[in-house]
Amino acid sequence: MVSHTQGMINLNGMLFPEFKEFGLPEMLCLVACSGFLLIVISYCINYLPLSLFKTVRFVEAQDTEPVSIIICAKNEEENLTEFLPKVLSQEYADYEVIVVNDCSEDTTENVIDEFAKVFSNLRKVNIKEDEYYKHGKKFAMLVGIKAAKNNRLLFTDADCYPASNNWLREMVSGFSGKHEIILGYGAYIKQKGFLNKLIRFDTFMIAAQYLSAAVKHKAYMGVGRNLAYTKELFFKERAFSKHYHIVSGDDDLFVNGAAKADNVNVCINHQAITYSKAKSNFKFWRLQKARHMTTSPMYSGASKRRIKFAYFAQYYFYLSLIALCFSFQTLLLIPIVWITKMIVQWLILNSAAKKLNEKDLLFASVFYELVLLIIYPIFHITKLLSKPNQWNR
Repeated sequence: MVSHTQGMINLNGMLFPEFKEFGLPEMLCLVACSGFLLIVISYCINYLPLSLFKTVRFVEAQDTEPVSIIICAKNEEENLTEFLPKVLSQEYADYEVIVVNDCSEDTTENVIDEFAKVFSNLRKVNIKEDEYYKHGKKFAMLVGIKAAKNNRLLFTDADCYPASNNWLREMVSGFSGKHEIILGYGAYIKQKGFLNKLIRFDTFMIAAQYLSAAVKHKAYMGVGRNLAYTKELFFKERAFSKHYHIVSGDDDLFVNGAAKADNVNVCINHQAITYSKAKSNFKFWRLQKARHMTTSPMYSGASKRRIKFAYFAQYYFYLSLIALCFSFQTLLLIPIVWITKMIVQWLILNSAAKKLNEKDLLFASVFYELVLLIIYPIFHITKLLSKPNQWNR
């Protein structure tokens, strides 16, 4: 009669006939499994909350508290001519639009004046060039905020336009309860070409991450293309004093410092999205990304750990796949693990992509992700070498 112990040994031998010692193939399998586990955990932390978030139609709430929309413009005659009417035609009872003309050298001021003849709710604030004092966008925003008549402030850029005439109502109706900050999605217009899709995918993934964090009451950033907060909060947080010396950061650094567990809301609705034109040249996009990256060192410790973990998980996963090439016995695992990862990624991002109207990006999302992981080090090198402009968006 075979003992129980012998039966277990024979059974193990049947299930793992080649497992005699812990060698290179077994070690590579363990590395690949840990890489897959890390990427799944990262997706669950950074993107799943947005996918599971139940979209709220704030527009159904009849909120009529007055609002000030603030747009900073520097040499934006063409963009204002094209996009400003869509901001001025929102379905909302009481709101003003303040355009800060910041030392423009083109006909920006004339464009604003012409629209002011038609739209009574448009106000212009001029900033004249000072030969002894050079300033950035934060100064222009400060001037616009001080000029605002209302406590509720909604921000967008001169090169942006709202997806609908309900954008204003959707966004500011998020000011419910203790909420003082509303995070929206600033997307890029869908155009032909690989670079456009890559920029849009990068923007979508960043937004899915910071919106997911906000859903879990851990907001750490927002984008000035679609952002709202109260004037009272702005001055309570001492405006941009903590990071005025940095060119960028009027949006993400302010949110990073002012966000609390209970004062941030998200507005996720197709009607509340803003759209702008993506960079059409890789060089310009690279410089833009380098400028934006100058703000991340000033994020809170928890925010930096969250972002670093997301990138670490991605790089570790792909390096673990490369490691599988070092043994002939583990080569077959590469497509299996990669395809499984693609399925998990699609399942988690699918709902988020629908919410942000970026469904077309999912088909090649793994490819876009891989390209970004290759070129992101280039952005960081550019950040170290480039000298940021005094005014940017």
